[in-house]
Amino acid sequence: MAIFLTKDSKVIVQGMTGATGMKHTKLMLADGTNIVGGVNPRKAGTSVDFDGTEVPVFGSVKEAMEKTGADVSVLFVPPAFAKAAVVEAIDAEIPLAVVITEGIAVHDSAAFWAYANSKGNKTRIIGPNCPGLITPGQSNAGIIPGDITKPGRIGLVSKSGTLTYQMMYELRDIGFSSAVGIGGDPVIGTTHIDALAAFEADPDTDLIVMIGEIGGDAEERAADYIKANVTKPVVGYVAGFTAPEGKTMGHAGAIVSGSSGTAQAKKEALEAAGVKVGKTPTETAKLARAILAG
Repeated sequence: MAIFLTKDSKVIVQGMTGATGMKHTKLMLADGTNIVGGVNPRKAGTSVDFDGTEVPVFGSVKEAMEKTGADVSVLFVPPAFAKAAVVEAIDAEIPLAVVITEGIAVHDSAAFWAYANSKGNKTRIIGPNCPGLITPGQSNAGIIPGDITKPGRIGLVSKSGTLTYQMMYELRDIGFSSAVGIGGDPVIGTTHIDALAAFEADPDTDLIVMIGEIGGDAEERAADYIKANVTKPVVGYVAGFTAPEGKTMGHAGAIVSGSSGTAQAKKEALEAAGVKVGKTPTETAKLARAILAG
């Protein structure tokens, strides 16, 4: 089992023929991802050779889905064109769209999020500004390095790309059922709560690691959800304990107002829901180990 992505997922890449798309398509293929096509209206009908694997290029997401049965799209489309690309994926009703692109205007993200909502949420959006998701040993949709961990019983959901990688590496000997990088922008598709619900329902996940960061109230809302709905052990980490007060840090969503949104406030909310929270990623990994060791 896995959440959102399995060995049977058929993946297309919007923006595959650009430099970033080419680089990461090659890496995803090396991880065993079943990539069945790319999308570029200007190069429709051609194909790209990735070390002996020919990947066809289609003119649209709809055409790619009709010809290949694709059910996942990974988007490496420049920020200015990302909204149109996501809307195209939503119109085609592809079940999962993984938006890697960084620097998309919040107005555009809000627009395609609302559009997906208006269409009945037939397309799950992960991101934007995220590393994507990986089910180790099965499939990798995005830019998470495929060789830093192995299949296992931990589920990971994280706002931060680099902290996703660090946590996967820290717990590499135990391994992960799935790891999902949801992105740190103010408006994102899939949330901590969505991933927590999926991991709670996944029989192959024994423990959940949740990584948040300063700004907003997503972690506080996740804490409420955990308290009411999650029976599995959850270990947390909140990035930004040493952030200067009142300063915007890194991710566009990391904006703190008053005491709301601080690392301390989030830590307290999570601990009140029974989540053990580490002060560093390494301490968080140790907490996870201790719980799994029983």
